[in-house]
Amino acid sequence: MLAGIPLLIIPFILFNMGLAGLFGSGVNGDPWSGEILSLNMMSGGVFTLTLGNLLVVVGLLLLFVEIVKSTRTSNASVVDHLLSTFVFVAFLVEFLLVRGAAHPVFFTLMVIALLDVLAGFSVSLRSASRDVTFGRE
Repeated sequence: MLAGIPLLIIPFILFNMGLAGLFGSGVNGDPWSGEILSLNMMSGGVFTLTLGNLLVVVGLLLLFVEIVKSTRTSNASVVDHLLSTFVFVAFLVEFLLVRGAAHPVFFTLMVIALLDVLAGFSVSLRSASRDVTFGRE
């Protein structure tokens, strides 16, 4: 049952939880700029991981799972693609209409959701075309 739920709804919900102030206020009131990890590298540089960077990485990992899910050919995959399209539309509407969503992290998550929709349909069409035979048997 959970296989049909688009996983990119998770970063969408997490971002909105951050807008609601559930993750603190961060730097200058931006909850996504809060530093999670800072490592001194051998090169002398400093690697800093922010909450926003972590959310984008989570979105990319979930995109991978969604693309793997799109390779199955069943009636449930059609519903999954439809729900993924709704998630992208929700990202787009919020990006256009909510002031707090005009953020680079949210924009990146929205592009990830768009890639999920495009890749899901492309992979499904490609795998479905292998199941169709033309000509005589």
